[in-house]
Order: sequence, then C-alpha cells, then structure tokens
Amino acid sequence: MNKIKAALLIYSLILAIFTGLLISQNNKARKINQENSTSKPYSLPTPAKGNEYRPEYHFSVPDKWKNDPQRPIFFGGEYHYYYLYNKDYPVGNGTEWRQATSKDLLHWTDKGIAIPKYKNKNGDPWSGSAVVDWENTAGFGRGAIVAIVTQPSANGGKQEQFLWYSRNNGKTFTSYSDIPIMPNPGTKDFRDPKISWDSSHQKWIMVLAEGGKIGFYESDNLKNWHYLSSFFTEKIGTLECPDFYLMRANDGTLKWVLGVSANGKEIGKPNTYAYWTGSFNGLEFSPDQFEPKWLDFGFDWYGGVTFEDGKESAPFKRRYALAWMNKWDYANNTPTMKEGFNGMDSIVREIELNSTGSNEYALTSKPIEAINDLVNAKEYIKQMKVNGSKTINLTGDVYQLETDISWSNLKNVGIRLRESADKSRHVDVGIFVEQYYSYVNRADTGHPDKSHQYLESQAPFDVSKKNVHLKILVDRSSVEVFVDDGEVVHSNLIFPKPTDQGITLFSEGGTAVFKDLMIKHLKES
Repeated sequence: MNKIKAALLIYSLILAIFTGLLISQNNKARKINQENSTSKPYSLPTPAKGNEYRPEYHFSVPDKWKNDPQRPIFFGGEYHYYYLYNKDYPVGNGTEWRQATSKDLLHWTDKGIAIPKYKNKNGDPWSGSAVVDWENTAGFGRGAIVAIVTQPSANGGKQEQFLWYSRNNGKTFTSYSDIPIMPNPGTKDFRDPKISWDSSHQKWIMVLAEGGKIGFYESDNLKNWHYLSSFFTEKIGTLECPDFYLMRANDGTLKWVLGVSANGKEIGKPNTYAYWTGSFNGLEFSPDQFEPKWLDFGFDWYGGVTFEDGKESAPFKRRYALAWMNKWDYANNTPTMKEGFNGMDSIVREIELNSTGSNEYALTSKPIEAINDLVNAKEYIKQMKVNGSKTINLTGDVYQLETDISWSNLKNVGIRLRESADKSRHVDVGIFVEQYYSYVNRADTGHPDKSHQYLESQAPFDVSKKNVHLKILVDRSSVEVFVDDGEVVHSNLIFPKPTDQGITLFSEGGTAVFKDLMIKHLKES
C-alpha cells in the first residue's frame, strides 16, 4: 500500500509539472489534438473503497440476491416494482417478492418483503405478475392488487399458479388459497403467468410459459381461467417470463406484441428477449412473421418485462422495459458479493413500435429521460478524424457517451471504454464493417464468464449507409449500447478495475470521423 501511495505521489508531481509546462506554452491546454472542439474541465470522483461495482444509477438489490423482475404497476402516483429476492443467498434457497417504489423509474425506495417464502405448504413464490383490479372483478375490493404467482406446490413440487391479493396498496399480500387456481395439467414447465386486461374483448388474458410454447388463457374474475390456444416456437429453448401487450406503431397501426425470455443459441441468436408482432382476435395470436425479433443482443438482459407508462396521455404509444442484468450460465460468478450483493437491473428504457415496411414492425429502445437529471458535468468534442487510434483527454467510470461516426472505406471502427493506463484492459464498442455487425467485446476487461464463451455480443448491421449513431451508458459494472436510436441494443456486465477510466477512439483499414462526441458524467443525487 505504501508503494502504491508513493507511486501515486510521484505521478501527481510529474503530471503537475507537465501541465504547468503546457499552460506556459499554450493557453489552450485542453485542445486535445482535435478539430474545432470545446470541453468543460471535470474532476473524476474516486470510487469509494468497498463500492467498486455497486452501480451508480442502475437498480441493484440492497443485499444478497435478486433475479427476475416482476412487471411494475403504476398505483397511487408511483411505480410499484416487485422482484425475486433471496435473503439466504448464497447458502439457502428460495425466492420471495421484494418491493421497491419510484416516481421516476430511476430513484427507488426499498419497501421490504411483500410475498414471503415458505409461509405455507406451497413453498416459495417464483415469477408471475400483479394487476390493479379497479373494477373488483376478483371480489377483494375496488383497487385491490392481485398477483398470480408460480409456486412449486405441495403436489409433488409441480409448477402451479396461485393467487395472492393485497388490500394495503401492495405493501403485503395474503394467500387466497393453498389450492392452485391453475393446477398443473401434467407438464414439466407451467410457469410465469403474465396478466393483462384486453379492453377490446372485456376480459383478463394470461400468457403462460409451457416449455416450447406459450399458452393463452382467459378469465372474468382472475380466479377461474379457461384455455384459449397455444403459440408454438422452434429452436429458442425453454421459454420463460412471457409478455403480451398492445402497442400503436408510428404509422398508427395497433399491434399486439408477444415477448418471451428465450435462448436462441442454436440459431445464432441471443439469450434475451424474443418477440413477435401480430394480431389477437380474443382467442389466438397470429404473428406477422414466424421468426422472432430480439429486443437486446447483449449477454445480460434476461427475464425482461415491459409495462405501461402510468402518466401516458396517448395510450399504447410507448412502454417501459427493464430486465435482470445477468445470465444463468455464470449467475453466481460475480465480484459484487465482496460488497454484499449479487443482482442488478438494466436501465429502464422507453420502447416504441416502428413500421419497417412490408407489414413488418420492430421495437426501438432508448434510456428514460430521467437519466438526464443525473448529469453533473459535460464534455464535448465537435469532430475528430481517426486512422489508427487516438486516446482522448476525457475519462470516466460512470457516464453516457454519445457520438456519430462516419466513414468511406474501412474494416473496423469503434471506441475503447474503461481503458487502463497501459492500454491492456478495455471494453470495445464498435462496428465490424467487413463482417456486417455491431459488437461489444469485453474480453480484455473483467467479466463474469469463466468459460470465455460469451465475450463478444454481435448484432447485424447495414454497413451500406457508412455511418452509425452510438449512445453508450457506462456504469461501474455494466455497459449498455444503443445503436442507431435503439434499433439494436447490447447490454453486458463488465467488472473493470476502478482506475481504468480511459477512452480511445479507433479505426482499422481506413479513416473514421467522430462527430459531436458528448460525454455526460452521471452521479446519483
């Protein structure tokens, strides 16, 4: 430790002398070897000891473990968010529903356990969904919150659906019955109910994950459910955490969207959130195309949920989305447990549905606007030409970086983030022009994958347009990349050393022009 302090002192003295010489020679000391640039000086905060990987602006569990988020609901002027929590991790099993509330989807207040585990013979609550029963269809009172939850029942541990209800604004829930409202029909997988109100047909609709298919069910009272139809999938693994909702596209068309957490590894696709757009006639869902689209191409966006904007004046125009930032292949391999927790979520993003022509529609994503409330400093580069690599004199560990990149002819272009002083450690974000894909590569920084199978996430990219817009969110243990206004997103966990804060622009095989590069330093208020 004394050697480190001495080295830092020597480095500081050298830096001070060097800076003084620069100032004496040229008052434009922050020109950064660029064209027509301006920037605002910013002093980086030193990460608190013992808080190296606790995110600054992403939701993280207060302690122990979290995984699947449950769809937030808007009630009483705020969002109520439930998630699976294990207070006994890593030595005990079983999850329960823990609650947090927020008015802006960025600042959260912990409310403790809402649905406890092992309080009845049906064990612990798994994923499900909650709704506000405004019309008292279930008989628990107007405005009661009703949750339908998968539990491994006393009937041989089968996955079955149980009802819980709350009459105190969602603070705590009461079990309706030890008998399931939806008994297992004899299948291995029968879980993760997602409930929504179908205003067109005036009934509750449920989608349920049943192995390689999604079951559709209807009810008029949330207690008695009747089978409608099934939607079958191929080569995307065992389905989990289904999602079903209505959206209005930018051309005015109303579309139903069916989403699932799926594993597309067999067909070269992500292990995140697959979705289809289509129509629903009250009985069955008809997709526009059989092949699913994907809401995220990273490694760490699983168990995703979408939910209504509680303050939205134009119904169905946009929704919010978030997911668990982890992957079951390495879920327990995290250095954050040294800080007492394992589990964080992606930033809440706004999603919209856009027409892509020929009766095709796709979701786009962008970070919620509230993130701008965390900006405490900005730095800007108007333009920089790069052929090779240029390390810019802007650094950071918690920030949003946004830029436009253009080129005429090259092989590869991008940005190295969280780079070490000796350039040996970094996470790379870029476009591999020769191979037609965008990517995030975490091979040269700390990451959770000991198998080294999941080092570079990739997504198709149309290189014929010869430009790209990147918006990158960097936190202490994550990077989320929004490509071309969120047409593609990569969400990945990273575990860089706290001192690795450099930023380098690079191109291979030609010249790239980086324009309007803006860094917004973010800090929780």
